[in-house]
Amino acid sequence: MKRITAFLLLLLCLLMIMTSCTKTAPKSESSAPAGVEFTDALGHTIRVTDSDRVVVASGSFAQTWLLAGGKLAGTTDDSFKDDLSLSEDVTNVGSLHSPNLESILALNPSLVILSADISGHTDLADQLNAAHIPTAYFSVEVFEDYLNMLKICTEITGRDDLYEKNGLDVQKQVQEIIARTAGKPSPRVLFLRAGAGKVAARNSDTMAGAMLKDMGCTNIADSETGLLDNLSMEVIIQEDPDFIFATTMGDSEEKAKKALQDTLLSNPAWASLSAVKNGRYVTLPKELFHQKPNNRWAEAYEQLWEILYGDQ
Repeated sequence: MKRITAFLLLLLCLLMIMTSCTKTAPKSESSAPAGVEFTDALGHTIRVTDSDRVVVASGSFAQTWLLAGGKLAGTTDDSFKDDLSLSEDVTNVGSLHSPNLESILALNPSLVILSADISGHTDLADQLNAAHIPTAYFSVEVFEDYLNMLKICTEITGRDDLYEKNGLDVQKQVQEIIARTAGKPSPRVLFLRAGAGKVAARNSDTMAGAMLKDMGCTNIADSETGLLDNLSMEVIIQEDPDFIFATTMGDSEEKAKKALQDTLLSNPAWASLSAVKNGRYVTLPKELFHQKPNNRWAEAYEQLWEILYGDQ
């Protein structure tokens, strides 16, 4: 009996030792999250391990970061004009096209998000890298670009649910709208973008131009490439598009509309165009067709659907 008791005690001790060995050891510093690694629009490999203090030098990109569940330490002045409901502790770091490096550095950011398409942003790359600040450049022109940026941002914030809500759900809506154009006629269109003192034709390589192409349109500036450099009323009359779309850019809506009036609308030949006579000259809202629509992309596509095909 004593031998059995001793054996049982020995067995119990062995079990206790084995149990203590299998307990999870305290996490060491080396077991901390490795962060998120991705390649940005300039081909740089970026690793982000901390997203507590993020500076975003663009109103559109700032909104994308917020849609991903992120918080802002600083952003450019256009963000404050775009009604993003920013908290009072968000710092203004300058203008969209000329963000202030000193203001950015003063915030000691853990990540800076910039545009690959703005020279005032790309010019900051060397200084930010020298300061060892993770700096990511994005280029968003079409919906897929937005979806890619949102995916990266939600991976950084750990909010997969917001990628689903503000990305994949919107993608489904966009695809459904585009699918409705199957079998519809292909309208010939002219797309114009007006700023202070200048009006230019834009082809399908631009954001709104790509959306019009998705909706089955034929952009006359894709074939009449001379329109991109010289907006010729003679060429417009010759091509006589079914629809003419215009959107504005810049701070002054009034100056942009005056440019349209002076450049085209005041020309006596303007009234002879089929699009004008048929009420198919349409001014598109710049918040959806010049600025990036972000989670409102499906709304922008739906507007085009109603204009192009709603009365058929």
